[in-house]
Order: sequence, then structure tokens, then C-alpha cells
Amino acid sequence: MAGTRDRIIVATNELFRRYGYNGTTLTQISEASAATIGSIYHFFPGGKEALAVAVVETTGAVYRELFESIVAEADDAAAAYVDFFNGAAAVLEESDFIDPCPIGTIAREVANTSEPLRRAAKSAFDSWIAAAHAHLTAAGIRDDVAGELATLFVSTVEGTFVLCRTQRTTTPLIAASRHLSALVENAIAEPGVLNVVASTRRSLVDTQPR
Repeated sequence: MAGTRDRIIVATNELFRRYGYNGTTLTQISEASAATIGSIYHFFPGGKEALAVAVVETTGAVYRELFESIVAEADDAAAAYVDFFNGAAAVLEESDFIDPCPIGTIAREVANTSEPLRRAAKSAFDSWIAAAHAHLTAAGIRDDVAGELATLFVSTVEGTFVLCRTQRTTTPLIAASRHLSALVENAIAEPGVLNVVASTRRSLVDTQPR
């Protein structure tokens, strides 16, 4: 029975990535997961909304763990963000620009109409911010500056995904990797300051031909 529940969540996640929350029906979920609609209601008595909450919770944990594994293997704190964004760019290209994570899409669709889904998306985003915050403070960045950078990181991830999928290019993700890593480098060099202007200038200079 546990296998059926997991299969439903995996199939729903894939459908949400392709069609969004409002564009996915229980019939599609039933067919994609090889589970009856009765089985879906057995595991998720609240129907599609309850299932979507489970998808958000599961996906949020998976992406938090992915971020933590990437930063653990990075050469340094700044390089971790280059690695993350470059990896995301590769995934987008390989999937032909299908949404790699449905959480942002769900939040945009139903944050104002479904309080359970809004809370689930908020919890997922908060967990990502907390993971980035812990990573940045461990690198020696002051707590309040690390908090701002962590929030900027998650906001940038979500925003660049939308832009990349719309423009069908990974250029925004690659640009974001440069600028965010420059901000991290700057914050490590000057722990009490989040100097956006200086970091942006530095990242632009570094990309100019010599």
C-alpha cells in the first residue's frame, strides 16, 4: 500500500510539472499512477488539494536535500551557487524546459485560493531559505546578511526558472550564478555588509574579455 501512495505522488509531481495544478485532473493522475480514483481518495481523503500538499512537502524536502548535497561537495561557499545554478540549467535543457519543480507553479496558481497549499509552499520555501542560511553562516557570513542572501537565492531560483522556461534559454540561470556567487564572495570578505553594487561590478568585470 505504501508503494501505491508513493506512485501517486510521483505521478502527480510529474503532471504538475507539465500542466500545473489547475491543468491536472484526478483522471490524469489515476491513469499516470495506475491507481484507481478510489485509491487516491483512500490515501488522500481531501482529494486533489490534499494530494498536492503531499507533493509540495515531498518535493520541497527532495530539493532541500539536493541543495545540501551540492554545497557539501562544492570547492567553496561561492562556488556552491555556481554549481547549483549551472546544474539547474543543465536539467532545464535536458527536459526541454519542463518545470523542474512544481512548487513555484502551484504557489502562483493557488496561493490566494487554497490556504493548505499556500502553507505547504511557504514551508518548502522556508526550508530552502533555512538551508542556504545555515550554509552561509557556516562560511562566516553574519547572520542577518546570510538571511538576506538566502532569501535572495531562493527568490532568484524561482524567478529565473520562470524566465528561462518562457524565453527557452538558460542564460538567466547562468547570469544569476555569477552575480550570486559574487555577492557571497563579497559577504565573506566583508561579513557585515551585503554590497550589491560592488559585487555586481566585480562579476561583470570578471566576465569581460582580457
